[in-house]
Amino acid sequence: MARLVIDQIPVLSDNYIYLVHEPETDRTAVVDPAEAEPVLQRAEAMGWRITHILNTHHHGDHVGGNLEIKARTGCTIIGPRADADRIPGLDEAVGTGDTVRLGAATAAVFDVPGHTRGHIAYHFADDSALFCGDTLFSLGCGRMFEGTPPQFWTSLQTLRALPDGTRVFCAHEYTESNLRFALSIDPDNEALKARGREVERLRAAGLPTVPSILAEEKQANPFLRADDPTLAAHLGLPAASPEAVFAEVRGRKDRF
Repeated sequence: MARLVIDQIPVLSDNYIYLVHEPETDRTAVVDPAEAEPVLQRAEAMGWRITHILNTHHHGDHVGGNLEIKARTGCTIIGPRADADRIPGLDEAVGTGDTVRLGAATAAVFDVPGHTRGHIAYHFADDSALFCGDTLFSLGCGRMFEGTPPQFWTSLQTLRALPDGTRVFCAHEYTESNLRFALSIDPDNEALKARGREVERLRAAGLPTVPSILAEEKQANPFLRADDPTLAAHLGLPAASPEAVFAEVRGRKDRF
């Protein structure tokens, strides 16, 4: 089977849009188009025909280009069933248990609420590629705008359960600030310090820190380690539930 070709487009101040091309059938999906013009220009330069938009959630910096891209290409817009009324131009609503076909490639869909009530993620298992929007970042997670700590922690556990080699294509370049926060609450974590050195090297060279690898996130990302007794002890919460530890970590990050 032909492998997906994934092209990363930086836009706005720190967003990433992804073009996901399936060469066997010449289909291309746009993941979370904040803007239309950079996407249309890149697709034309690559010689790719846009056939789908895959939205993870309703925020403007993820759906802002939907209608213009659809008007220019006639593509199909797919997005979260739980937020169907807030996705511009939505054609197909999906959630946990559904799959999305992109030519010969298939993505499993997961409901991962917390950042918003209707957030979803797309996992192309055969290509070890996870498009998780603002639920999971490298060394971080999204702000909890519409969900609860138990919801968000459950969503992160869903993503954490994916294979270690999964590439995490998140929607923002937040890794440097996430690193500073993570070190403030988990200063003795050797995996975190190693990831920090890699992040510094990449950014000094003007390179993205995304995608990251899920195995490294499991070791270094404090938001994926709310059930780790070592982290709980660092926070002064040795007997707390994972949900309470997650809530504390999220609250500290909000104030950092």
